[in-house]
Amino acid sequence: MSTRGMKSEIKRKSLHLAGLTVPMSYYLFGRELTLTFIALAFFTFVILEPFRIIEDLRDRIKRRLRIYVDEEVIERMEAIEKTITEITREHERYRVAAHIYFAAASFTVVYFFPREIAVGAISVATVGDALAAIVGKSLGRHRFSNGKSLEGSLAYFLSGLAILWPLVGLPLAITGSLAGTLAEFYNLPPDDNFSNQISVALAVYLVGALF
Repeated sequence: MSTRGMKSEIKRKSLHLAGLTVPMSYYLFGRELTLTFIALAFFTFVILEPFRIIEDLRDRIKRRLRIYVDEEVIERMEAIEKTITEITREHERYRVAAHIYFAAASFTVVYFFPREIAVGAISVATVGDALAAIVGKSLGRHRFSNGKSLEGSLAYFLSGLAILWPLVGLPLAITGSLAGTLAEFYNLPPDDNFSNQISVALAVYLVGALF
């Protein structure tokens, strides 16, 4: 992977790690405030999404803004727009972005599952996905047909194990980490930023309920 591509991936995953604010909020402020926080973020993302996808709409808004604001404000907006473009993957340019799926999954997990499972699932999906991408792209040597690497999948599994073990115990940690690793590996629909969290939470909850 090129140095430029690696820098973009690190920027993307650094932003992705902002998802850890959800489990932090859960511990600090409780379930209800966390659900409110996620819901507000989700609706904000949905409202702003057309401006990200439709270039002509962005240009029209900027032309109108130039009448009312300083050029410096427009330049800052364009700098943010450039950064977003750099970290957005090609397949996301004209479809729903990852942060919307992530917010939807976080709300679902926090609403339906116990705190330890919700915190664990969101943390695993956040950290595991970031490490799988960075380790896989920088150190991955054993590639599968879908482009994923053994090294990246192992990074996801081990980070998931480390996160879940203190929360739910070793057997359920292995179960959840494996479920998340498979969801990330196969890019389960509708998007792995949704399916990762749901897969981890469901696997830990169902196996825990059975045994």
